[in-house]
Formats: sequence, structure tokens, C-alpha cells
Amino acid sequence: MPRPANAYGDGPRTPAVNRQETVAAHTLRERFDCDPDSVASAPGRVNLVGGHTDYNDGFVLPVAVDRRTAVAARARGDGLVRVHSTRFGSGSFALDDRQGSDASIVDSTAVVELEGEDRDDDGWLDYVAGVWWALREAGHPVGGAALAIDSAVPPGAGLASSAALTVAVAAALDDCFDLGLADREVARVAHRAEREFVGVECGVMDQFAAAFGEPGAALFLDCRSAEVRPVPVPDDCRIVVVDTGVEHRLADSAYNDRRAACRRGVTLLADDGLAVESLRDVSVADLDAHRDALPPTVFERCAHVARENDRVRAAANALAGGDLETVGDLLVASHRSLRDRYEVSCPELDAVVELARETPGVLGARLTGAGFGGAVVGLVRPDAVEAFRATVEREYPRRTGLEPTVYGCEVDGGVRVVSDAPSTGENPDG
Repeated sequence: MPRPANAYGDGPRTPAVNRQETVAAHTLRERFDCDPDSVASAPGRVNLVGGHTDYNDGFVLPVAVDRRTAVAARARGDGLVRVHSTRFGSGSFALDDRQGSDASIVDSTAVVELEGEDRDDDGWLDYVAGVWWALREAGHPVGGAALAIDSAVPPGAGLASSAALTVAVAAALDDCFDLGLADREVARVAHRAEREFVGVECGVMDQFAAAFGEPGAALFLDCRSAEVRPVPVPDDCRIVVVDTGVEHRLADSAYNDRRAACRRGVTLLADDGLAVESLRDVSVADLDAHRDALPPTVFERCAHVARENDRVRAAANALAGGDLETVGDLLVASHRSLRDRYEVSCPELDAVVELARETPGVLGARLTGAGFGGAVVGLVRPDAVEAFRATVEREYPRRTGLEPTVYGCEVDGGVRVVSDAPSTGENPDG
């Protein structure tokens, strides 16, 4: 697939610099008194359809959005990594160089010692350290560095802020240490950092959306083969994201429990004679035929995944054909399944979806991300965006007691390294 002009990789680099990239470069100079060797940024994402199918080897339909995380990096001559985030504060960790700074494999339990100088309780520094660990485990010679991070991707809102961070860090280190990684490798390094180092059993969707996003297109991603196909988003719709103000904590949530239920379903179906390696291989008809082999809750989890895979394929076809009404209906059906079968919604998410259904011109809406809080994505006619915003901002507090944040999102490109580092001698705020 040809890379878009502003994507990271072998394609041309875009000279235009956004605010987060400028702030990250300025912060590096201010905090560490050095200019960047590299400045990279990666987008957040919303997933139109395909909830909890990615870690079941299924299909998803995400879009990268124009809220980005930027990382400015400067290599150091020692094994110390110092990091400052404009959102979370400062931290540092030391690389374990007992096998040499260029060691191909470093023991995963010893690669870093997290020191926590003002370390945030949410463990944000683990995501940064995890990228170093994943790169070194893969044999890439990355040493110490100073990093500054600025982000417009809100944490805990279901916009994949952790993937935007890890992909941006991986791209910055790739450029800083001249590793020569392709987009796919950057995405896999970021995925391994989150899954194996941080301990979140996530699928590949978030990292691949951050790496391969294309302006004006959704991505039909086959999570088994990791093949990506862009699907143009018609001009006569807009994507609106509503942050419910209910923060989900992915690593501490029931996310891993849902994944375990899916694994159990696969085992029980195989024991019952079905040829299956993952829920990707299971059709709705298969589930009906083997229903007695599954406990009721496990059946419901598996039924959601099987039907959701069908919805993703149908939504990609409808989007490509400009049939936005069908896409909207599929978003609504997806939310109902996530609420009733997978049980990952909450009253606040449901309230926003109901408000969307009550607003003329909103084609459909569903929770996006893992659920348990976070955000709703709506597919909205252009002339209905402000009406939807006004409805949510007026009615949602009445129904929940919480204040929402409504974002109108453009479909953005994927990870990039800017061709010219922003001037760090100037304050980005003027």
C-alpha cells in the first residue's frame, strides 16, 4: 500500500509542523538544554466498528484523528533516559548495560530500573520504558536519551492515547538512532511494549491505526494477517467524538477478563469438534450449532465477536459505496451488542448514544475503545454537527451530572517524523 505523504517511513516527509511537535521541541530545550535529534508525532484513533475483535484475530475499521502526541528526542552518551511530559511530569530510568549498550537481547526483567522522579501513579513512564525494552529485545541498539512529550490525545477517553505515545516514541527513537524501521515494525514495537512490558493484553488495532492512518480514509485492518486497506470516508459526513468524562483504566479494567472469556470459548468449541484457532474462525451459524458447549456468558461474548466481524465487513463495503445510512445503522447495532452481549458499556456511554439517536442528522453512534467509560464516536451529517454538540452539552449533564467534551475530528494521517525540527528557541505560545 502506498504511504500517504505525511506518513512515517520511506515516503516523503511533510515540512509543516503542528503545535504538539513545536511544544515538544521547545520543552526539550527548556528542560534539558538541548536541541532535538528527532521530532515525531502519532495520532489518536477512533474505531468506527469492530469492538473487541482485534485480539480475536478479527476485523476492525478505525480512523486516525487529528489529535496527536509528539515526542522530541536527543541521544545521550550514557545509559540514562530522562523524560518530561507536559501532561504528567518528569521521570527517568537507567538502561541495564551489563551485556553492553548494543546488546542484541537484554533480559526483560532487568532492562530498566524505573526511578520515578515525580513519577505519576498511572505508570505513564512504563509505556515509554516499554518501547526501549521492545527495541532492545528485537536487537536494536538504542541507548540513553532525553525525551520531551506533548499530547492533544486525552488519556482515558477511548482515543488510544497509549498507542499514540508508544508509536511516537518508537518513531522518534528510530530516527534518533538511525534504526531504519518500517511503519509495520514501528507498530509492532509499540504493540509489544504495551502488551508484554506494561501488561495490557491489547490487540494490534491501536498501534496500526497510529502507524498507517491516512487522511480522508478509514482503515480496514485484518488483525490476523495485519493487512491494511484504506476505505475513503465520504465528504458528506463528519466524525464527532464525545468524551463522557468517565475515565477508563484499561490495565485495571475487566478488559483482560473479556479476553479470557474469548480464549475459553475457543478452547470449548475446539473440544466440541469445531476447527478453530481463534474467534475469527467462528461464524454465527457455528455458535448456534455448538451453543450447548458454552456457558451462557461465554456464548454471549463469542456471539458479539462473530457478529461484530460481520458488521465490520458490511460497514467497510457500505462506506466504500457511500451508503452512510447503513454505516450508521451498523454503529448503533455494534453499540447494542457491546452493551448487552459484551457488557462493556456504562450508563454515561449509553446516554450519549441515546442523545445521538434523538438528534436529526446523526447517522449513528457507538462507544469507541475498550468501553467501561471513555468516549462515543458519532457519524454525523455536516449540517447537524453543531446541533449534536449543543444537544450533548445541554442534556448530558442533566442526565448524568457530568460535563462532556465534544470534539469534531478530521481524519488524519499516521505517524510521522517532521523534516525540519521546530525552532526550539521560540516559545510556541508566542
